[in-house]
Amino acid sequence: MATARALFDHDQSNMRAVLRTFPEQVRHALQIAEQAPQLEGIEVRADVIVAGLGGSAIGADMVRSYCEVLPGAEKLRLHVWRGYGVPPFTDRSSVVIASSYSGNTEETLSAFKEARKRTTHLVCITTGGQLAQLARRAKVPCILIPAGFQPRCAIGYSFFPLLMTVLSHPAVEERARRATEKAIPETIEVLEQLSQECAEPTRANPALQLAKALYGRLPIVYAAYQRTDAIALRWRGQIQENAKQLAFSHVVPEMNHNEINAWQFPPEIIRNAAVILLRDRDDHRRVALRFDALATILRSARVRPILTVEGRGTTLLARMLSLMYLGDWTSYYLALLNGVDPTPVPVITQLKEILARAE
Repeated sequence: MATARALFDHDQSNMRAVLRTFPEQVRHALQIAEQAPQLEGIEVRADVIVAGLGGSAIGADMVRSYCEVLPGAEKLRLHVWRGYGVPPFTDRSSVVIASSYSGNTEETLSAFKEARKRTTHLVCITTGGQLAQLARRAKVPCILIPAGFQPRCAIGYSFFPLLMTVLSHPAVEERARRATEKAIPETIEVLEQLSQECAEPTRANPALQLAKALYGRLPIVYAAYQRTDAIALRWRGQIQENAKQLAFSHVVPEMNHNEINAWQFPPEIIRNAAVILLRDRDDHRRVALRFDALATILRSARVRPILTVEGRGTTLLARMLSLMYLGDWTSYYLALLNGVDPTPVPVITQLKEILARAE
């Protein structure tokens, strides 16, 4: 393991600068969100389908998780679609939001083209590319976000403009919008605190300490079915892309009915696993009990370490974003401990080249 300062030598693409300025990205994303299109002229029960993959879809997952438990937004029916075309239930009342950071994601382009045949309620979120061109030709509202980031590093831009657009849905009550607006200052405040704490490789850096605990191990991330499910998916994806390291995730209580029984074989893997429990103060009381029981069972199976992590703040928005941000920093330091540059994703690039040759 390299010395603290020498770790940054592996960050050839300077992802650290991107992470440090994430609170500024959030502020800019909120400015863009002020100009986001409103969902007007649609039925109260209209489904909202967000079509996207990877870094362009995780923002939608977080919006879904947030709105599911946001008082006044419970009637919103939001679906995240990670495939070609659109879901079979898409009809003329549906709203389809095509989200592709590059604007050239083939699955999302397929979704946009199919959605044009099914509904007139379309919105795009992109930096440009083919998606922006198609939107211009079809006169479809398009939220343009800044280019120059890895898609997974532009989560502020994929989250806030989408969130504010979705909150304009007629199924969402005004109190949900007011609660979200009130939560924004605290959210930025906790993100700024984490930015300061995680930017330097000190013993007080929570992300570095988590990364050291995960180094050389197989991270398994568990979260509640509500509130933190999308955050677990984010932790898993960031560890996989940034640290180039296998990681897995599941949700409670579902994993209590299957995966919990698997912590027996093979013993070589179990001895080298690390469990991260993403918890929230508003988890259902039975889910909180299940987390406690899960930790007890894993300890008896000699699983070490078992790490409990929670978001910061009094509002759900602050807790979700801070928990996500801590995971981003953790994956960053885990990449440096692994001796790799967290930014490039050469294997994904290779896959795209193979697929392009097969067209």
